[in-house]
Formats: sequence, C-alpha cells, structure tokens
Amino acid sequence: MKIKLATALLRRKELHNKLSTMLSPLKDEGIKGRLFEVKVARKKVSEDIDDVMAQVPKIGIEQVTAAYDWHSKQLRLVDAAIQQANWTTEIDVDESVMADFVDPYVKP
Repeated sequence: MKIKLATALLRRKELHNKLSTMLSPLKDEGIKGRLFEVKVARKKVSEDIDDVMAQVPKIGIEQVTAAYDWHSKQLRLVDAAIQQANWTTEIDVDESVMADFVDPYVKP
C-alpha cells in the first residue's frame, strides 16, 4: 500500500504514544504482579454455606502483552519504511540551508 510520508510520520507518532502512555504502564504493572493479582476470600456464613468473594482481573497479562507486541511490531515496520525513505529520497533546498552559521558580530 502506498501512503504519503506525512501519513507514515503521523502513524509512527500515534503508535509510539499508544505504547508509551497506555500499554507500557499496563505491561509493567502487570509484570510486577500488582495489576493482575487474583484474590479470593472465603468465610463461613453458616454450617452448610460459605461466602466466597473473588477479585478477578478483567484482562489478562497475555492480552496486554499481545497488544504491546503487536503495536511494537507496527511501530518498527513504519519506522523502517520512514528510514528507508529518509535514506533514498533527495529534496531540493536553497544552498544556504546547509551553510554553517557565521556570527555577524565576530570578525574572522
């Protein structure tokens, strides 16, 4: 699929932001065991009935890891395409763009 370089740059930024602000913190917390811990408490209500309370995570670490890995791969792919364009594309610029700064207040 052909896309504009600007679109690829925006996609790279979008993927980077998603990884750094949403998925990395979830993955880090999950790995540390604070986000996905399952707790169960059991107490006797009567002789025949127990009350069981469980705290179960809504998502598993596998889901977060899969999403993180997928977004990371997409980021690497779009970044590689941008880098390839960077190395193979030439642009026309005024010569002064590449000139070094000359301080007008210092005499050579």
